[in-house]
Amino acid sequence: MNISKLNLAHLPTPIEKLDKTYNNKNIYIKRDDLTESIASGNKIRKLEYELKYALDQGTDLIITCGGYQSNHCRATAALCSKLHLKCVLLLRKELGDNLYNGNYFLDDILGASIYVKEHDDFQENKQKYLEELKHHYTKAGYHPYIIPMGASDGIGTLGYVNAYEEILQNEKELQVSFDTIVCAVGSGGTYAGLYIGNELFHQNKKIIGINVCDDAQFFVDEIRKIIHDTLDFIGQPPINEEHITIIDGYVGKGYAQNTKDELVQLMKIAKEDGLVLDPVYTGKAYIGMIKEIVKGTFKDSKNILFIHTGGTYGLLAKANEFILQS
Repeated sequence: MNISKLNLAHLPTPIEKLDKTYNNKNIYIKRDDLTESIASGNKIRKLEYELKYALDQGTDLIITCGGYQSNHCRATAALCSKLHLKCVLLLRKELGDNLYNGNYFLDDILGASIYVKEHDDFQENKQKYLEELKHHYTKAGYHPYIIPMGASDGIGTLGYVNAYEEILQNEKELQVSFDTIVCAVGSGGTYAGLYIGNELFHQNKKIIGINVCDDAQFFVDEIRKIIHDTLDFIGQPPINEEHITIIDGYVGKGYAQNTKDELVQLMKIAKEDGLVLDPVYTGKAYIGMIKEIVKGTFKDSKNILFIHTGGTYGLLAKANEFILQS
């Protein structure tokens, strides 16, 4: 794929094999939490394309949005600082979000201008606020560019089409074939990119998403939109969308909220496997994947690749919740 991008991430990321099996399934971890330091996680892959496109449009200011502890916003702030672009963040405040820690703390020290809206107000008026910010900074003499939440659009999704190609190279080096790839789904771009890659490279892997908010049908619809936008952007004809698979049932209390059992499971995984997962995305998806394996959902799979999309800094913002369970 020859679409131009920036080279900001430390790629390729390694793949590690878990030293135990579940129902005789081999579990491999694609360590996309190691893509960078402060800009770590899956978002930097998307932002390599988004920011190159924005710079080509002559921008000097990036506007984007997400949750109060958004990994995407933190990665955007970090890369804007590196590229000497002004960064403006519109954040959604959830119940209990008021501490100067985690991703929010990093957003601030990286120099982002931060605007916080209450959850319902954000959900209802997000696009209006983004356009108001664009208008405000345009009047101030900037040339703003808006990146959507999670960089999950036809441009950012190319980051995970590219990652799919990288996975195929990983397979050759490791001499293993992954029949199933699993990832958390929070905005849909990572899943959409992997799905497109599976089709464009004529593979027959199962691409499985586990949603961490909303429900499965919501994300099937969102992923289809993202797939269409991406294929239009790169001038590719339509692909087969019949195999989009989202496993529901692991949202728990809601987005960025955790049950006691989830936190206990994450501590157990960290202690036993040295695998630190975040409680918002990778934690829920990984716990869901293991439960589904045990249930027999992956009976036709042998080698399962889980995409570790990062989120460590968001994990630190929940330290007090973990203390209560330890």
